[in-house]
Amino acid sequence: MQKAAQIDSLELTDFNQGLFNFLDASPTPFHAVQQQIRLLESSGFKLLSESEQWKLETGERYYVTRNGSSIISFIYGKENIIETGIRMLGAHTDSPCLKVKPNAEISSQSCLKLGVEVYGGVLLNPWFDRDLSLAGKVVYQDSQLNIKSALVDFKKAIASIPSLAIHLDRDANKNRSINAQTDIPPIVLVQDSEQKKNTTLNDFLITQLLKQNVQQDIDKILDYELSFYDTQHAAYVGLEDDFIASSRLDNLLSCYVGTRSLMAADNAVTSLLICSDHEEVGSTSSSGAQGPFLKSVLERLVDTNEQLSCLIDRSMLISADNAHGIHPNFSDKHDANHGPLINHGPVIKTNANQRYASNSETTALFKVMAAAAAVPLQNFVVRTDMGCGSTIGPITAAEIGVKTLDIGVPTFAMHSIRELASSKDGWYLFKALKNFFNADFPITIITKT
Repeated sequence: MQKAAQIDSLELTDFNQGLFNFLDASPTPFHAVQQQIRLLESSGFKLLSESEQWKLETGERYYVTRNGSSIISFIYGKENIIETGIRMLGAHTDSPCLKVKPNAEISSQSCLKLGVEVYGGVLLNPWFDRDLSLAGKVVYQDSQLNIKSALVDFKKAIASIPSLAIHLDRDANKNRSINAQTDIPPIVLVQDSEQKKNTTLNDFLITQLLKQNVQQDIDKILDYELSFYDTQHAAYVGLEDDFIASSRLDNLLSCYVGTRSLMAADNAVTSLLICSDHEEVGSTSSSGAQGPFLKSVLERLVDTNEQLSCLIDRSMLISADNAHGIHPNFSDKHDANHGPLINHGPVIKTNANQRYASNSETTALFKVMAAAAAVPLQNFVVRTDMGCGSTIGPITAAEIGVKTLDIGVPTFAMHSIRELASSKDGWYLFKALKNFFNADFPITIITKT
């Protein structure tokens, strides 16, 4: 393993504090995109609209959103884009969670519960006995019959999913299963009066929107996309702060690292970051990686289909999504030669069955970039007798035809309500990705036949 980069403690502290702030302010994909916009605009990025014609200027910085939950930001480089290709980085804005159903109210034993759907591969047990809040997007109508939308975040704890006492479930520590329909609706209110018995979720949404100084003219709620989340803030863990604990590290950590890396890029070559929604449920949506968002943006950067083909052939995509760190209590779940260690650098993910899109060329190119930044790298290959997850990497490679690399930061408790990662690995990835966006490092290989 190569020697790691010398850690600048002040730079690392600043980087991680920014990550904490980003995580805490991004309880849903809508909020994550909002926070990315805040960072991008502080670095000179300008808003584009998909519904308008684009007049791009070389050397300028732009961003465009879709559904408010996916975002593409890019630097339109000064050098000829057809000749240089595009350096693309991809991540996803969504995380496994509990989403509120349309007709959510459930009254039971003088308590108001909200019915939820399980979004993605949620590890359900850790959701019990947590202080939960609610956030998302609300669509409403004003008194003039205008249809508008706004983001909402209750921020404080408004719900809980209490565990059943051990006295009533003596086998809970041996053989407990969870029924996602009946066991996990969060409790939000004691209905101890007639007024409370008639209270609906929409009543609370209107009140919360008004508290947030959203336009006062709210006639009625039409619909919403709401998710519960843990109110505990992101924080250091460990005797020497070796770990970072937070919700949604998968994959907002990569979104933050990617945003910071693009902000640090120069304007010589064209660089692009795409953060897509719906990865945790297959990416098949208008704003997911299997949708047309990225391709439609690329088509607007060139004049002809032939130019687009040339452009893609000279480009490279890095898919950044967290990797499974080797758990010290369950090390037998890993291939002994490919178990990523916490605080030992980013992970290159490979799979012979194309669950990851890395190949020898993209791996070699990234190794050169990482070595120049003195960033240590690790390898992950799933045990041959176990199934392998996937990322937006193979999806985007298949949709666009671009050569792709899959990487990620080692993580414990992936898909739990509170995940654990290294306090250094995100910073290591940031250092390596800055070189990826640097024109001095090639993204093509000279092939001898």
